[in-house]
Parts: sequence; structure tokens; C-alpha cells
Amino acid sequence: MAITPYLYYEDLPRALKWLEKAFGFKTFGPTMRREGKLTHAAMKRGDAIVMMGHPGPKYQNPRHLKTATQSLYVMAKGVDKTFARARKAGAKVLEEPANTEYGHRRCGVEDPEGHQWYFAEELKKPPRRTPRRQSGES
Repeated sequence: MAITPYLYYEDLPRALKWLEKAFGFKTFGPTMRREGKLTHAAMKRGDAIVMMGHPGPKYQNPRHLKTATQSLYVMAKGVDKTFARARKAGAKVLEEPANTEYGHRRCGVEDPEGHQWYFAEELKKPPRRTPRRQSGES
């Protein structure tokens, strides 16, 4: 089963450019327009796809609402490089890259419209240790 997030953006063309610059996503598949305005697009990075759209003039993004409405947790290699790229593109830093107690290296950033993106990669698992034998054990 695959779950594909669908995000709403007030300025979809700007979001597409920013997501490519900040995270390395590439446009993917067909787009849709209504009355000359871009209303649907998809982007891809590796095997991950995110869809997005502009739902209409009454929509307010998380930045305007002044609260997060969701967050995405994206498993991807190169967390530190992704973080540096996003910061350079102007992302608001939510969390510097750090190792978690559950075995991920993770960072968090916010895009220009207030959507929160967390990128994580699994840390290499430590080698399995065999218990040392105590003296007198066979």
C-alpha cells in the first residue's frame, strides 16, 4: 500500500519551483489547469510522490492560519545535504539534523507556505554483539 500526500498551496507554481530548489523534487505526471490557473501537479523524489493543488481563492495556507495543519515525515538518504539545501533555499528551520533515540537521523523545515517537512534516514544498525563468556562457562 502506498500513501500519497496531497498538499494545498495558495501559489502552486511558486511552490513547485521552491520544492525543486529546496528538496530536489522533480515535476511528475500531468498537471491540471482551471481558467488558466494551475490547480494540480505532482512531484517526485526517488520513489516518493507528493501531489499538490490550489483549491480556490478562499483557501488559507498554514502560514496564514498561523498554525501547522500537518507535517510530512519523508524517509530519504542524505538528510544533512537535504537540510543544507533547504536552508539555502530559505526554509524556516524547525529542527537541525540530529540522531534520534529510535535510530533515525532527522531534520525539520517549513516551506514558504507553512507546511512542515521532516526528512529522516535510518542510521546504520550497530553490529550485533555476542555476549562474552564469563570465566567458568563452557
